This record gives sequence, C-alpha cells and structure tokens, in this order.
Amino acid sequence: MKQVFSFLFIAFLSTNIFAQTTWKADPAHTQVSFDIVHLGIAEIEGQFGEFQGSITASNDDFSKAEYEMEIDVASINTGVERRDGHLKSADFFDVENHPKLIFKSNSSEKIGDSKYKVTGDLTFHGVTKPVTLEVWHRGTIENPQSKDMTSGFAITGTIKRSDFNLGADFPEPMLSDEVNIEVDGEFIKQ
Repeated sequence: MKQVFSFLFIAFLSTNIFAQTTWKADPAHTQVSFDIVHLGIAEIEGQFGEFQGSITASNDDFSKAEYEMEIDVASINTGVERRDGHLKSADFFDVENHPKLIFKSNSSEKIGDSKYKVTGDLTFHGVTKPVTLEVWHRGTIENPQSKDMTSGFAITGTIKRSDFNLGADFPEPMLSDEVNIEVDGEFIKQ
C-alpha cells in the first residue's frame, strides 16, 4: 500500500511540476504599437492590427514564461495611408518579401515584483537579432462577462532599425535609429 501511495504522490507532483498553461493574446483588447522620432523633433506612432501572441507558463507568477509573437507587417497603420504604403515598400519593411515579424523568447528573468527581463530572437526584414524586452504582468482576473481567466501584460523594448537594415536610405536625424515597441493587452488562459 505504501508503494502505491508513493507512486501516486510522485505522479501528482510530476504533473504539477511540468504542467504548462498557454495564454493567447485577445486581439480585441491588445495593441501592438511602435514610435519613432521624425526630423529629431516629432514622435510618430503606429500600430499593427493583425497579430498572434502567446505566453506559455509553468508558474502562476510567469517567472519562467515563454513568449511568442507573430505580426502581419502589412497590417501597419500610422494613420496616414500614403506613409503606410511607403513603409510597406522595399524602402522599409518590404512586405512582399518579408510579410512577418516574429519574436520568440529564449529566457526570462524576474527583476522585480511582477516584472521580468525577457530575451529572445526578433526576426523581420530578413534579419534575426537578439533583443531584450521588459515585461510587466499587471495581474490575472476572471473576466466577468466571458468567465475566462485573463492576464494583463505590458511588454516594452527598444530596437535599432539599422540592426535590421530597415529604411537604410533614411538616416538620422530624418528618422531616429531607435524604435520603441510596445505590446499592451490581455491574454486569455487556454
């Protein structure tokens, strides 16, 4: 009897230790945005409207979570149709040849209360580079309407467009080399 109890106890612990939960981005309550400085004097903002994101976690505090994001670059929207068309062209994103922007994490380190430093590979415009992002887990609640468990996250970082050969014919100060990126929204437990 002791052996059966021991086996069941070990099986229970193993299930809890290795259980992973996946959280998917809720497109209706998530924004993927960026900003860049134009002519050294004005910040231009934009968003990507089509994306998929997931967070896979084995801990409730997301301390060792894995993050993935895939963005449809053609969904770029800066509020100016002519500028959006130029950004989709070979001068910048070259959407025809490079339609996706992909991030996949490879490490996550807790740096404070509900805050993490996440490192991973960012791929777009035919280039893959390591980047580090800051993640703030804002909390988890049950959505009163859908009854889904929902977690809020703010994910921010800065990349250099020169690292990805983006807009090489548009040097500083015409466009800043640094681009701030942000994913802010809700992820639903699957």
